[in-house]
Amino acid sequence: MKTLLHIDSSPRDGRSHSRQLTATFAEAWRRANPDGQVVHRELGLTPVPPVSEDWIAAAFSNPADHTPAQRAAIAVSNELVDELLAADEVVIGAPMYNFAVNASLKAWIDQVVRIGRTVRTDAPSGVPSYVGLAKGKKVTIITTRGGADLGPEEPMAQFDAQVPYLKQLLGFIGITDISVVYAGSLAGSDEVRHSSLDKAFAAVEALAGK
Repeated sequence: MKTLLHIDSSPRDGRSHSRQLTATFAEAWRRANPDGQVVHRELGLTPVPPVSEDWIAAAFSNPADHTPAQRAAIAVSNELVDELLAADEVVIGAPMYNFAVNASLKAWIDQVVRIGRTVRTDAPSGVPSYVGLAKGKKVTIITTRGGADLGPEEPMAQFDAQVPYLKQLLGFIGITDISVVYAGSLAGSDEVRHSSLDKAFAAVEALAGK
């Protein structure tokens, strides 16, 4: 049975464009995979905690030696990592904040990009290298932006510190099958916004139905 991990990171609820797009993706994915299951991870309305001193101590020590505080801190990461590793596909709703990811999505990234769980270090020739442990997954990033001209090969593409970062981090843990849906100009006129969203919804339906 295939599993889709559906991630929302917007702090907005019903007015969120990224939520509408990820929900459409999940619905289309269910139609294409009637025997599959969808696991919804809510980051925007129920944020995961940031990395703490107890988290760091737990992540780099023997679990048998953990204090109660360390066990509690790393338990969140363990749950999120297990959830990610169990998924066959992932859809990430990622509104752009100040040209990058927002705080709730960054906190999730810091919880799941973890030595020994989603990436390991090798040094066969004495030079450290990294091997991703989350291979074999397909990820769709749905990014929403209020501004215009931030997409690939558009005039302000160099300001996009969001999608390149997400691709880099996903690649670091072994995920290279990545598709991106862009919905830009959402702070523009009704006509421009609707045109952008129509294209994004069509792209989402096509990707989820494959």
